Amino acid sequence: MGSAIGWGALAASSLVIGAAFSFARRWPSRQVGYVLSFGAGALISAVSFELAAEGIAISGAGFTGAGLAAGALAYYFLDGLISRRMSTGRGRQGRTEGSGSGTALALGAFLDGIPEQLVLGIGIAAGGGVGISLLVAIFVSNLPESLGSATDMSNAGRSREAILRLWVLVTAICALATVVGYLAADAVSADARAAIDGFAAGALLVMLIDSMIPDAREDAGRGAGLVTVLGFAVAAGLSSLS
Repeated sequence: MGSAIGWGALAASSLVIGAAFSFARRWPSRQVGYVLSFGAGALISAVSFELAAEGIAISGAGFTGAGLAAGALAYYFLDGLISRRMSTGRGRQGRTEGSGSGTALALGAFLDGIPEQLVLGIGIAAGGGVGISLLVAIFVSNLPESLGSATDMSNAGRSREAILRLWVLVTAICALATVVGYLAADAVSADARAAIDGFAAGALLVMLIDSMIPDAREDAGRGAGLVTVLGFAVAAGLSSLS
């Protein structure tokens, strides 16, 4: 239990760090795009090697595929719900639109973070140790989301204290998902774990295509592709070591 709390808090802590970074100076969009690109590459590796492949290995393609479809549909509809409720567009870029853009980005970070942290907890409980590539992917991909959200909130007149309180709350909820995953691993079968792996993979793939990759390309230009490959390579290398 203690390890799940510790690693979950570490992975989610970049949400608070990103918000704090927004107060330091104005970050050029190209730099944010490079971070997004690296995080996207790391997440592609995590989806491939630590979610889909792991699910198939423990239970086969059937339950993993069912979870994949469920996760993709869940993310798609929940992202649409956020856009309707907050009067913004879909994905990260869409969440920057409208009067409630900062809050929409915070809700998006919550939506993006839950599947990642859930699987992190399941991996710890299963005795496979910490998935280093998944840990790196979660940590890096969180930074631009909270940085952008905190910047929007600050521009809208919110105090730094209020912004940090919000992101500490989002971080705590995401970290709690790691504990939930840890506890669930002892109560569910291998088939259910495979479905959960697939669910997280499906949600992350939709998020990558709807949000991270388009934003990375727009902010970083053609260099986004090269940095994405670097993120994939680093995370894949870490995965082979864990």
